[in-house]
Amino acid sequence: MFRKLVAVTLLISFVAMATSGMMMFVIEKPSFTIQMHPVHKLFGLVMILAVMGHLALNGRVLFNHLKTRSTSVYGGMLVMALVLLYGVAMNNEVPEHLAMPMNALAAEVEMGK
Repeated sequence: MFRKLVAVTLLISFVAMATSGMMMFVIEKPSFTIQMHPVHKLFGLVMILAVMGHLALNGRVLFNHLKTRSTSVYGGMLVMALVLLYGVAMNNEVPEHLAMPMNALAAEVEMGK
């Protein structure tokens, strides 16, 4: 039963993350991104929990895939791309005079005001 719950949770949270992320990608309005942020953030946490369950159930098999050279090289390339993009994002700070009002608006939306 736990395996089924983890699978369904992982599927639904993936759909939520994918659809909210794609909507924010396509509708390039900061106001819409702020509006979708609570959904994306909540299902991100749900997805993390589901992935932890999935790894607990299937971790050995998943990590065995990394023993294949091509798979480990591909995984390494994805990790490098992730680190590079995090570096670019972290060095592309929003100016304080713009960030403060955006943060306040996001907090308001999340509180349902």
